[in-house]
Amino acid sequence: MRFTPLIIELIRARPRLVVWLVVLFQAALWLIVPLLLYRSPPGDLATVLAFGREYQVGTDLGPPLAFWLADIAFRLAGNHIFGVYLLAQICFIATFWALYSLSRAIVGDQQAVLVVLLTLTVTAFSSPGVEFGPLVLARPLWVLMLLHSWRVIGQGRRNAWFALSIDAGLLLLTTSAAAGLLLLVAGFALASAPGRRRLMSVDPLFALLVIGVLTLPHLIWLIRSDTIALPPLPAVADLSVRAMRWGGLLGFLLVAMSGVVLLVILNSSRFTPHSDEDAAVVFRPPVHSLARRFVYFFALAPALIGSLAVALFDLDRVTGGTGIALSMSGLAVIVATGDLIHLRRQRLLRSVWAAAILAPAVATIAATLFLPWAGAAEVATSLPATAIGRFFGDSFERRTNRPLRAVAGDAQIATLIGMASARPHLFLDATPARTPWLTQAKFNELGGVVVWRASDTAGTPPDELARRFPGIVPEIPRAFERLVTGRQEPLRIGWAIVRPKAQ
Repeated sequence: MRFTPLIIELIRARPRLVVWLVVLFQAALWLIVPLLLYRSPPGDLATVLAFGREYQVGTDLGPPLAFWLADIAFRLAGNHIFGVYLLAQICFIATFWALYSLSRAIVGDQQAVLVVLLTLTVTAFSSPGVEFGPLVLARPLWVLMLLHSWRVIGQGRRNAWFALSIDAGLLLLTTSAAAGLLLLVAGFALASAPGRRRLMSVDPLFALLVIGVLTLPHLIWLIRSDTIALPPLPAVADLSVRAMRWGGLLGFLLVAMSGVVLLVILNSSRFTPHSDEDAAVVFRPPVHSLARRFVYFFALAPALIGSLAVALFDLDRVTGGTGIALSMSGLAVIVATGDLIHLRRQRLLRSVWAAAILAPAVATIAATLFLPWAGAAEVATSLPATAIGRFFGDSFERRTNRPLRAVAGDAQIATLIGMASARPHLFLDATPARTPWLTQAKFNELGGVVVWRASDTAGTPPDELARRFPGIVPEIPRAFERLVTGRQEPLRIGWAIVRPKAQ
């Protein structure tokens, strides 16, 4: 009698239960880890909150939706970062539920579970998913747009047009890469006969109307700010360097999905002595040729074109982010495997999958606790954001009898103070055009705190800061202990108060 492991029976009998279990487990993992280890937000999350507090329809950081949602979540949680971490994991759950729904429509319930299990090992969906912002919010919107695009193109469901238009409009309000992603969807529709038939109806016109209504305020801001322009093309002499960078980016994407590659290799029949007769089999109905083209196109095009655009125009990151570029990688692997998937060496596969899921969390814990002992590199999440914000907010209020309204100086420290209970405005005095809600004159009128990293015990401000704020009187620097001090000195912050004009 052949023994079938419990997990295989669950995949066959209760596929949705398996999906919910693994997705909620990873969401809980990346909700607990930052709450326990991070004393300040990771990445640019503090900047996202500072910009979201102003409710601008557009900034140099891109469209506004992610910033607005971050501020709303922060306020609903009582000005606690827990709300933003929770919002990031809600986006994670929505991404994988949409991916599971799309996979069900193409490869059936059972193999859709394998798609989710494979995609979970992509590193972009682990620790980087904690840093809520445009890249994190764009992931569920992109997968939802692919789901509704397939329902329109592949299944001919006219009622999916409205949902598709909502997805596209919200994506345009989330990331600057949305226009390119929409062109990929439109290009696939035009390249397929069913897609061209769907585009010949009146439904696309109503979809464009909905998209226009959603994005009109931001579009007006783009026109007025004169920011709609393509970056310059590289010189011919630089093409070889850009080509090498493109290869490096593709290698980075391959490393990000190394868990998928490793699981596929270990499950190959070449690396197991057992025959397929002893392996558990996961079935699926035959995949239509249009579905294959759809999956392969959206698994390859965002990664190849996105990385090429980055290398060609010397941008910061893969267009749309690694999460979007690799969101269809697991589904592409499953579609390419065949109608029958033999799961060989299941105990080893389970162990490797669990290691791929837990490894980023272990690496995050190790970096937080042991990296300060290994060198002088600062762990940004170890800075005591709450203590910093409380000290400067209380100090300003004691001196002026008014709540802190604005903060300037060192951008990293200023954004942390901006998370304090009073939620002061952020003023980037070195680049004031980036914070149009405040000017130098307005800052001097409101009053505020100017901060910098002190290099001496007197707290002498840097020369450029002293020129921008003439007449400031530095206070005694304040030292703050990190979560793990290690070989580093305490964080010493120099500061000065700019009193309100009325005083």
